[in-house]
Amino acid sequence: MALSTDIGIDLGTASILVYVRGRGIVLNEPSVVAIEQETQKVLAVGTAAQRMLGRTPGNIVAVRPLRNGVIADFDITEIMLKHYIAMAGEKKRLFRPRVVVCIPAGTTSVEQKAVIEAVSRTGARETYLIEEPRAAALGAGLDIFEPSGNMVVDIGGGTSDMAVLSMGEVVESASVRVGGDKFDEAIARFIKKEYNVLVGERTAELLKISVGSAHPNSRYLQADVRGRDLVTGLPRSVAIVTQQVVQALEEPLWAILQGIKQVLEKTPPELAGDIIEKGIVLTGGGALLDGFTRFLTQETGVPFYLAEDPISCVVKGTARVLENMAQLSDSLISSRKIASTF
Repeated sequence: MALSTDIGIDLGTASILVYVRGRGIVLNEPSVVAIEQETQKVLAVGTAAQRMLGRTPGNIVAVRPLRNGVIADFDITEIMLKHYIAMAGEKKRLFRPRVVVCIPAGTTSVEQKAVIEAVSRTGARETYLIEEPRAAALGAGLDIFEPSGNMVVDIGGGTSDMAVLSMGEVVESASVRVGGDKFDEAIARFIKKEYNVLVGERTAELLKISVGSAHPNSRYLQADVRGRDLVTGLPRSVAIVTQQVVQALEEPLWAILQGIKQVLEKTPPELAGDIIEKGIVLTGGGALLDGFTRFLTQETGVPFYLAEDPISCVVKGTARVLENMAQLSDSLISSRKIASTF
């Protein structure tokens, strides 16, 4: 039996990534749990549960226990974490693991306490929290320990976090509760308003990926979308083009843009000069939206770059934290620090 190890978890609204020290990223699964309503029995977790979204009979419900970057259902989150840690093979170890978990920049001490308790109850020896933009910057390979400004924007499923970092610390940050989920909701709402056709979130997400864009001149594609006609009640197919998706995404994209501008406006001049020279790094699954960097560069006048592996940046950042725990432990959020605030 192996001894204890260290684990990094990107506890995302849309998906959970798990890093195990010495093994790398061992798991990337959707944050979805399917349960039987009457008995509360767990039927599926992750990919199998995601396939059930919008397709279950009345007695089975597919639940996403994390909403807007925070725990909406404590018990189901705990079940999900236990399942994924077991999948990662960490139940077979002799000693309990040390765990670093990423959280949105704007979480309250109550929300932080909920995350620590959920992770601790899965069997963690020590639990530490780190802000997502700081982890994303580390995972993107930025040298945030130098006395120089770096800025990162992490577009997740439930939140978008933006931060300016220097000498290993967050100088200015903001968290907007808008991300990939709001993109999907905006697309579904647009189709409902324009065509009186109701589509599910999975259909909206696939449309976003296949033809969607943040910039009107980025690409010109068309896709057929199937849903339920709200007038006749019958199934119906409608053709959607890229420019319509751009129009649908206007509101959530501007909300993210305002968060970025808010951070830039508060950034000290010397660090702002560094950011203009280096550019801003975009991470997270939502950053993969076509034309996103072009849209942000055009609206801010500051160059934006997509990280090499945007989806894995945050969890890769936890790997760097675990490797430099002696240097970073004092700046991480722990149960001890949270207890002092209550």
